[in-house]
Amino acid sequence: MNNKIFEWAGVITAILYSLFVALNIGIEFFGFCLLLLSAILIGIWAYRGGHKGILLLQFFYAIAGIIGMVRWF
Repeated sequence: MNNKIFEWAGVITAILYSLFVALNIGIEFFGFCLLLLSAILIGIWAYRGGHKGILLLQFFYAIAGIIGMVRWF
C-alpha cells in the first residue's frame, strides 16, 4: 500500500481529533479514538520511511489516546 495513504489518513484523523477535543461538546472519547488511529497510521508511515523520531512520537501519542479513552470511558 502506498505510504502517502498512511501519512494523509493519519494527518486527517489527527486534525479531527484536535477539533473534537477542542469543541468540548461531548465527543472527546471519539476524538481520543481518532488520536489512537492517527498514531497507528502515522506510525506505519514513519516505520516504512525510516523516520525514527516521528515513530517514537507516535508511540507516545498512542499511549495518550489510550489514556484519554480510559479516562473518558
